Amino acid sequence: MAQYRTCPRTGLQFELEADKLMRWNAVAGVLWLLVGGITALLVILTRWPAIKLLPADQFYMILTVHGVDMLIFWIIFFEIAVLYFASSTLLRCRLATPKVAWAAFWLMVVGSIMTNVAIFQGESSVMFTSYVPMMAAPHFYLGIILFAVGALIGCGVFFGTLVVARRDKTYTGSIPLVTFGALTAAIIAVFTILAGAGILLPTLLWSVGLIKEVDAQLYRMVWWALGHSSQQINVAAHVSIWYLIAAVVFGAKPLSEKVSRFAFLLYILFLQLASAHHLLSDPGMSAEWKVLNTSYFMYFAVMASMIHGFTVPGAIEAAQRKKGLTNGLFEWLRKAPWGNPVFSGMFISLVSFGFLGGISGVVLGTEQINMLMHNTFYVPGHFHTTVVTGTTLAFMAVTYLLVPTLFRREMMFPKLCQIQPYLFGISMSVLGLVMMGAGTLGVSRRHWDMAFSGAPFQYEWPGAAYLMMGLTGIFGVIAVIGGGLWIFLVVWSLLFGKKLDGGPVSDKPTPIPDQSLAAHASGTGSHDHVSVPGTVVLAMTLLVCFVLYYFVNWKYLSEVWGLS
Repeated sequence: MAQYRTCPRTGLQFELEADKLMRWNAVAGVLWLLVGGITALLVILTRWPAIKLLPADQFYMILTVHGVDMLIFWIIFFEIAVLYFASSTLLRCRLATPKVAWAAFWLMVVGSIMTNVAIFQGESSVMFTSYVPMMAAPHFYLGIILFAVGALIGCGVFFGTLVVARRDKTYTGSIPLVTFGALTAAIIAVFTILAGAGILLPTLLWSVGLIKEVDAQLYRMVWWALGHSSQQINVAAHVSIWYLIAAVVFGAKPLSEKVSRFAFLLYILFLQLASAHHLLSDPGMSAEWKVLNTSYFMYFAVMASMIHGFTVPGAIEAAQRKKGLTNGLFEWLRKAPWGNPVFSGMFISLVSFGFLGGISGVVLGTEQINMLMHNTFYVPGHFHTTVVTGTTLAFMAVTYLLVPTLFRREMMFPKLCQIQPYLFGISMSVLGLVMMGAGTLGVSRRHWDMAFSGAPFQYEWPGAAYLMMGLTGIFGVIAVIGGGLWIFLVVWSLLFGKKLDGGPVSDKPTPIPDQSLAAHASGTGSHDHVSVPGTVVLAMTLLVCFVLYYFVNWKYLSEVWGLS
């Protein structure tokens, strides 16, 4: 018999099995973030030319750990917790098949540990991409496959919970927008995991000697349907969290819920096609295929992100103006709760993702300009502004809401909580910017020693390249400190924070209290028409920045035409 706990502060209702699963998945994710953060510091101190901490073999091993733990294990564990929250909690229903959900969790735990063991044993330093013909140990691939199967089962539990809510009539009309965004992420996840299985299973058989070879070009094409599309799960998830935080902090509704849902639908149809930008330098793909997948289909996904980038701040502006903050273009923004880490983290995430991640993503997705950036330090600079300041910072922001609500602990050190999103978000944004600057100057993506010491032919980098790499080291260390501060605040609060009342427990779901946080988070519908001139100005600023940067990169490209 399912039991439900109603949080007395928010009105959110947690089915007790879902409550446990959310907490365990979130904690597992934070532990892998800790490992990924430690390895991030080692990577930074090695790529920093003035320090060059690790020798080559150790560097590539640590880089592999960093990529796998950050891009797969930390984020997907947390996203499974988000899926259970968006279904069971927001729809106020029991979780479908909790025993299966626990089996999925333990599969993910075993798989993630197995892969890390394989890497630390020293024979699987194949980086996040694990390109063939580089070969890792069999349990490297097996661990990722087990983890992926667990995540796929978790998505199945999420879908089943939607069916339970529909059958039990725990909501009327459409599912909430946040749940719809989570549904988008889960649908993309199914595609992503199946693509991964399609290429990692034969690669596993190859590593144990049952298959003679795996075609390198085929591997790259199918693998990026896993590698890049997994980041599109992140985009759908963190955009859902933006909408959740806007609703929770401001009581905001989307400007047009139908348009926002349509933008999520565009993600399902087109976002994974953006993976083609990793293949634009590959000779095995036709020019027509490259242009179609990047310069046309990808722009539908870009349009979806631009819609969300307009409607989220637009919803906040509309809610603020309704409260009387109508003076000038930006009183609504100036008087937003910047001392609340839930809001500040979300807004920094939104701005960095849009201005840095979005603009650089379109540049990488343009075939001609891609030739300047491909396999340079620009690429990790781009995805640090999408996956880190976009996804990770949004997850950090919502945690300040969930620790008191889900874990029933008061956050410790409130002043440090206020500082953390700024320290992490701003330093990581600058880090991404200078990484892209170094990449534009040609600094390689992964080579542990940009000076190529001991090589028979030396290459003289311009001083600006060393400046950018030095700034990468400085701001990288600050960003690691910011991330470490968040882990410290969360863990310390869970261990020593004041215990909060969990609320009454009942055998059946209870109605949502009017005007509560829960009512805002799970509500549907759009704002009445409210003019949002401040958001229009922000959107036009983004457009101007994009046009200017796009023009600059075409100018860079024209300078290499003489080489032909």
